[in-house]
Formats: sequence, C-alpha cells, structure tokens
Amino acid sequence: MGKLIGGVVLLGLALFMVVGFLRSGADPLALRTLFALFIAAGLPAAGGGLLLARHFGIGRRIEHRREELRRDTLEAEVLKMAGRHGGRLTAVEVAGELAVPTTTAEELLNELMAREMAEIEITDSGLLVYTFHDVRHLSEKDTARGLLES
Repeated sequence: MGKLIGGVVLLGLALFMVVGFLRSGADPLALRTLFALFIAAGLPAAGGGLLLARHFGIGRRIEHRREELRRDTLEAEVLKMAGRHGGRLTAVEVAGELAVPTTTAEELLNELMAREMAEIEITDSGLLVYTFHDVRHLSEKDTARGLLES
C-alpha cells in the first residue's frame, strides 16, 4: 500500500511542478529551465511511475515469465538429451549435462512424467531411469499410416 501512496504523491508533485512551470512564464527553450524542469518534475514522475509499476506487480509478471521460459528451455534440452541417449535418462545425467542441481533435474523429469511424456523405471540396484516412450520410437515415424488404414 505504501508504494501506491508514494507513487501517487510523487506523480502529483510532478504534475504540480509542471503546472507551476507553465504558469511561470519562464523561457521554455532555455537550457537551465529545461534542466530545472527535469529535476523538479521529471525525477519525481519517474520515481512515482516506478513505485506504481512495482505496486501493480509488473516486475513480478516479468520475473514469472522469465522463469517459465527458463523452465521450457530446460525441458526442451531434456527432450533433446533423451533423443541422444536412446530415450532413457537419469537425473544425474540431466544434472551433469545441463549444469543444474540434481534436485532441479529430478523436478524437471518428474514434471515430464506427470505430463505423461516419460515413465519411470527402476534398475535392480535402485537407480531411477526415466523412459521417454515417444523418443524411443521416433525411428518408427516413417512407417506411420492413417488411423483408419489397416
């Protein structure tokens, strides 16, 4: 709430200064007049605008979108890796190749599994292997035919 009030007050101050400038009769093209106007009205207006932008969450939306883009990029890289590794990956392989923490790699793989893009298998020694069915069978795409064809 403080950002909202502060932003409105600073914008009001800037508006007050511009109105005062317009009513003063000062030469609007003089360099010192423009500089004074910039200091007296421009800076408060910029500060008020920044406070209002933060209050309304513009920065959070940009950061959220940036995080979504980062996540999408990592998922695309995991799918490329799966193609290079025969459709089977472990969290350690993903972490090592993408230079992310193992927990992040596990989260990525689990999200892909939740979206049914991967299945989880376990070795006799307890190693979790994520299998990408579609990636493993990409070589069969040339033999595809219509759904109604027999």
